Amino acid sequence: MLLDQRRNNILQVVEKEGFVALSVLSEQVGASESTVRRDLEYLERIGQIRRTRGGAAYVGESISGLEERFAKALPEKQSVGRVAADLVQPGEVVLLDGGTTTYEVAKQLVGKALQVVTNSIPVANLLASQPQIELTLLGGYVYPKTGVALGPVTVQSLEHVHVRRLFMSVGGITARGLFNSNALLVETERRMIAAAEEVVVVTDSSKFGRSALAHLCGLESIHRVVVDGGIYKEWKKMLTDAGINVTIAEM
Repeated sequence: MLLDQRRNNILQVVEKEGFVALSVLSEQVGASESTVRRDLEYLERIGQIRRTRGGAAYVGESISGLEERFAKALPEKQSVGRVAADLVQPGEVVLLDGGTTTYEVAKQLVGKALQVVTNSIPVANLLASQPQIELTLLGGYVYPKTGVALGPVTVQSLEHVHVRRLFMSVGGITARGLFNSNALLVETERRMIAAAEEVVVVTDSSKFGRSALAHLCGLESIHRVVVDGGIYKEWKKMLTDAGINVTIAEM
């Protein structure tokens, strides 16, 4: 089992159970206790779990499914979606990543004459019946928690795609850059970044200061961030100092 896959599996088990003994984790992921202990040390450093005597407890942001995450910070995500969609001009070709905030962008694109490429089944379901939108759905392994296509088939499909603008979501943003929940996802998103003239991160302000399991890219890969008004001035300065255009979505 790959390192990131094993750590993601550990994280899912700990989140589901709340607390899991080291011996149980070792058995469930098929790795030695010393290996799992090192994984737990890493997960504790990034703020997802807290190691306890003989095991680990979950303290991080939920990695639960899409339906459960839709309700979190919904007004902020809706305002971000409205402002981000206003950037799009008729006739553009845009690429939409999966995620609850990019879904809010997609809702605001309804009625516009566009070409949309996406790896998100929820986004595709939303836009498939829109006659003004030419929709391309990328294939690949569908990650069950989020309904997005990931992996080698998706990456290969993206090699033939060029878009004006990419709207993408993230699991966390720090001075090191962007993070997301698993290695397959960030591999796909890196190829999305390469396919776009402009990369726009859409996020609610709670994602700042958080890291996640897999590092996606540095801040230099991003052109614009659309975020709600709850962003702290220190984070805004960090982005502008990196040459990123920051657009505040007021509610």
